[in-house]
Amino acid sequence: MATPTLTKVDSAPPKRTNKVITALRRFAISITVFNIIGYTVLGFEQPWLYPFVALATAYTTEIGLEIINARVTKRDVRFRGNGFKGLMEFLLPAHITGLALNMLTYVNDQILVMMFGVVVAVGAKWILQAPVYGRMRHYMNPSNFGITIILLVFPWASIAPPYHFTEQIPTWGGWLIVGIILVSGTVLNALLTGRMWLIAGWLSFFVVQAFVRGWLFGTSIPGALAMGTGVAFVLYTNYMVTDPGTSPSKKGSQFLFGAGVALTYGFFTAVHVAYGLFLATATVCLIRGLFLWGLHFSNKARIKFEADQAAQKAKLELAAAPPADGEKPGAVAA
Repeated sequence: MATPTLTKVDSAPPKRTNKVITALRRFAISITVFNIIGYTVLGFEQPWLYPFVALATAYTTEIGLEIINARVTKRDVRFRGNGFKGLMEFLLPAHITGLALNMLTYVNDQILVMMFGVVVAVGAKWILQAPVYGRMRHYMNPSNFGITIILLVFPWASIAPPYHFTEQIPTWGGWLIVGIILVSGTVLNALLTGRMWLIAGWLSFFVVQAFVRGWLFGTSIPGALAMGTGVAFVLYTNYMVTDPGTSPSKKGSQFLFGAGVALTYGFFTAVHVAYGLFLATATVCLIRGLFLWGLHFSNKARIKFEADQAAQKAKLELAAAPPADGEKPGAVAA
């Protein structure tokens, strides 16, 4: 009888499929173009130098931690062997994280705070991990986690003012930007990331929490729902909460994840906690990470129990077997 063995967890990062690389590449191009337009046309208020510093910090942190992890796990670094293209593909997540964090936070002239947030965001992928199907995967949304830590550690810091996404363009231009982001993000999530069920859970329960807050606390329901018309909300919905690396892949789990973020946001807002959107995402990601660890230890304990039971059964069967020719009874047991 085969004896079950304990599951082993591979600490090396998972290989990226062509579909994942395509999604990362399109996301990186989108956020880069949006930053260029943001600084030249829309009215981004961070200093022009900041996105370049954010990228340099993200690249350096990602490469450094990759080298350390490669040495620990005794493997080749992933950015070698495919030339400049391989390096660029390896740095796509760091590129997205650096630009997103700088774009969504405002730290005035304290550039070191922004750099701190980028290091935390990129580093969290290597530290805050949980076992998923035999591999260690990060469970905290990198950009969101970096932003959350900045807001918690530096109370004077804030998110980027929502108006800076459309500050220097007419009203119809703002609606045009919302439409473009909505269409491009929906196509990306429908065809590549497969996170439409997550978006459905998030949006449907965002509406639910708005009505609940209105009924229980007298919150203006139209005002609570109006947040969903802003550029920042559309960006969050299509490009942050749907991060495929830190959200479930099954449809039902996706819906629950999105609904959980919406309800947690409603709770934080109801108790007057600022920046509830980022705190809600971090909270739900943390709960998911703890759940994954709990599932891992539960499976490990179950497999160990089954192995012990199988060994005990085999021992009893061997002891109960009739003695072979020329062998005295009880010799096996002895």
